[in-house]
Amino acid sequence: MKKTVQMWRPALAGLTLLVAIAIATSGSLAAQQANRKQPPPIGPAPALKLPAIQKHQLSNGLAVWIVEHHEVPLAQINLIVRSGSAADPIGKYGVGSLTAAMLDEGAGSRSALDLADAIEFLGANLSTASSFDSSAVRMSVPVSKLADALPLMADVALRPAFPAAELDRLRTERLTGLLQARDNVAALIQLAFPRMVFGPTHRYGTPANGLPATIEALTTDDVKAFYQSHFRPDNATLLVVGDLTPAAALPMLEKAFGGWKSGGMAPLVAQVPNAPQLGKRQVYLVDKPEAAQSQIRIGWVGVARSTPDYAVLEVLNTVLGGSFTSRLNQNLREKNGYAYGASSGFDMRLSAGPFLAAAGVQTDKTADALREFFNELNGILTPVPAEELTKARNYVALGFPGEFETTGDMARKLEELVVYNLPEATFSDFVPGVTAVTAADLQRAAARFIQPDKMAVVVVGDLKVIEGPIRALNLGPVTLVPIDSLFR
Repeated sequence: MKKTVQMWRPALAGLTLLVAIAIATSGSLAAQQANRKQPPPIGPAPALKLPAIQKHQLSNGLAVWIVEHHEVPLAQINLIVRSGSAADPIGKYGVGSLTAAMLDEGAGSRSALDLADAIEFLGANLSTASSFDSSAVRMSVPVSKLADALPLMADVALRPAFPAAELDRLRTERLTGLLQARDNVAALIQLAFPRMVFGPTHRYGTPANGLPATIEALTTDDVKAFYQSHFRPDNATLLVVGDLTPAAALPMLEKAFGGWKSGGMAPLVAQVPNAPQLGKRQVYLVDKPEAAQSQIRIGWVGVARSTPDYAVLEVLNTVLGGSFTSRLNQNLREKNGYAYGASSGFDMRLSAGPFLAAAGVQTDKTADALREFFNELNGILTPVPAEELTKARNYVALGFPGEFETTGDMARKLEELVVYNLPEATFSDFVPGVTAVTAADLQRAAARFIQPDKMAVVVVGDLKVIEGPIRALNLGPVTLVPIDSLFR
């Protein structure tokens, strides 16, 4: 054995030398070719090639949109009702949200637990949700189990039981959440900011879930009345995305949903009016003694989703506060260390929702953080440098196709077309629209939609620490807002 080993040593040595030469050569070539002083150039945005939307109707007039997506044997079925919390009657704010939450708390002949067991047995996932603009029942299921799962979804959407015991439980949960909000600065700012911008009488000034007095007063009859008025086939669209064809899907959908009938005349629901825009800057302080952080929101009435400036505002907000490398985050987090993160955004709804810049900041740095917020809000009004503009356009354009990766992603994007009545070309036109955005477009949009001298400044924090330094900034008149007023 010893002689054999000695015989192989020259060969091993030669092989080792060859490997070393190859590594050295490849390293030398890589060193010659790679420029490590700058990142590699960003390529063009990938083409967004979406499958066709195949539009059909069931016998009862229920609109059905089908998008074939055959990569995996799954189906996503989303029933979208074009009514949400914005349709709440005055004095019953929260009923739309509560109605959606109650849909799967017992339906058809099944209790909530029986329904959950049946859905889980099929490997499906079913949820209900609502926003200001819509309500939804969404189900993801293996295609092989779709015929068994659709009747369960139809029970939830068409035959909810609205059991009184479950209503009482959900009501208690919501009231408990509001009680806990009194001790949470992050929860308090969610109540305070819209109230200061939209006012207590505007629907957007009150949370979608409502406030204690209305939640306590809501009854099963209120929930049933909202359901009967808004959950109807002429106010809904069924979205189907997955490993299906219309020929396979439509008979099953007809069997499950074709018997759904509209009761009476469609309700006349007025669109939420645009709130009057703020005319001057106001500062609102909410005292939360001993708070470890201050929550800051700065903003005013923004724009509706239908705005023709949608692509421009997406790029503009990316520069300001819509990404990790945005100006606000780099300033407040990376440069100054005042906050874990800072951001901004346009909450676009059927009517103009809020624009806001936001952060939770170190209590003793609250005034310093406000100063930096306004440095950036004023700075965005000046021309954006070409390099920063290019980076923001690339961020938006390159990330957009990723929003359509799964069947669930695709269905959620289609919801935008339904709820906001957008043209089918909205998505295919978006990336070209983003890449065409210019610095002049951003400056025009910023001048119109971001006017820091007219915005509400809302801060929740320890007043004995923050009030003096904030007043010294002379941002505008200061109003002290009692916590109790936020819950009425």
